[in-house]
Amino acid sequence: MLRGLAGLLPAGPVAVLVDGGDEQPAMLAARLAATLRAGGRACVRLSGTGGGSPGGDANPRGDVFDGAIRLADGPGWRAARSPDAARSWDVVIWLRTSHGGQAAEEGADVVVDMHDLDWPVIRRVATGLADRGPWYLTETRAFFSCRAATWNARFGDDLPAYAAAVAQAGIPRGGVVMDIGCGTGRALPALRQAVGPDGSVVAADLTPEMLDEARPQAVAARAALVLADARRLPFADGSADALLAAGLVNHLPDTEAGLTELARITRPGGLLVLFHPSGRAALAARHGRALTPDEPLAAGVLRRSTAATGWRLTAYDDAVDRFFAVAVRG
Repeated sequence: MLRGLAGLLPAGPVAVLVDGGDEQPAMLAARLAATLRAGGRACVRLSGTGGGSPGGDANPRGDVFDGAIRLADGPGWRAARSPDAARSWDVVIWLRTSHGGQAAEEGADVVVDMHDLDWPVIRRVATGLADRGPWYLTETRAFFSCRAATWNARFGDDLPAYAAAVAQAGIPRGGVVMDIGCGTGRALPALRQAVGPDGSVVAADLTPEMLDEARPQAVAARAALVLADARRLPFADGSADALLAAGLVNHLPDTEAGLTELARITRPGGLLVLFHPSGRAALAARHGRALTPDEPLAAGVLRRSTAATGWRLTAYDDAVDRFFAVAVRG
């Protein structure tokens, strides 16, 4: 995770603030500084409460700041200017905990989930930073690889919900359907039933361990398994009649870029089915956070992002026990 954060930071004398959570910002800032220095980037820690003349391991007005990352932590710095006094912080990293702070999180450039201190995860990155470095690949694989073996034991009861969603979606019989972000393959039996014996089922995921767990389902459903990044899929333009993306959108670093790639591989008139076996409110509560109106799957946001990327949203249902939406490729 620390290497991922380091890779997100732009080149040059960047001013970075780590905030949120009790003593965690200081801990993470110290470890991030060590990671940056180990990677050959000059980094100066700013101490103090912000708003005044900070101390630290170097004079903030000295030559040591030339080209260095200026790294501060704690809430006192939020309203302060960066050390060059010309602008606010270049990058604000917010640590999400069970203590709230939702309003401050919304203005952050990077959100790190600290609910599990043994496994902090980068949850959200601002669009301007999302394409920097390999953080998305490493974070996603790190999060899911260690959970793959127990995933079905925890969530195997969701199979009927997947089957119901696939049946409702109207996936064409005899067509090509792709499960993007297939996980352990819980949707594959339903997808095979939807396209029938003459259709094709393809399942793609970024995490090798998830594909290993999906293999028995794939064999039974006669589905091809593909190791692939949803942002850069190895499929030809217009090659799919329908896509299932179950729980995928919230893991994409750039929603519109991801939806654009999904549109690329879908034929005109094809379907995109977005699904999760829990509604947005229930899922947010499980993760210890409140819903916000700017989330990727919020109705207005999703309608705008699909329209901007070649889709037309035709169904939207954010119920207590599931999220279900359908978009048609223009």
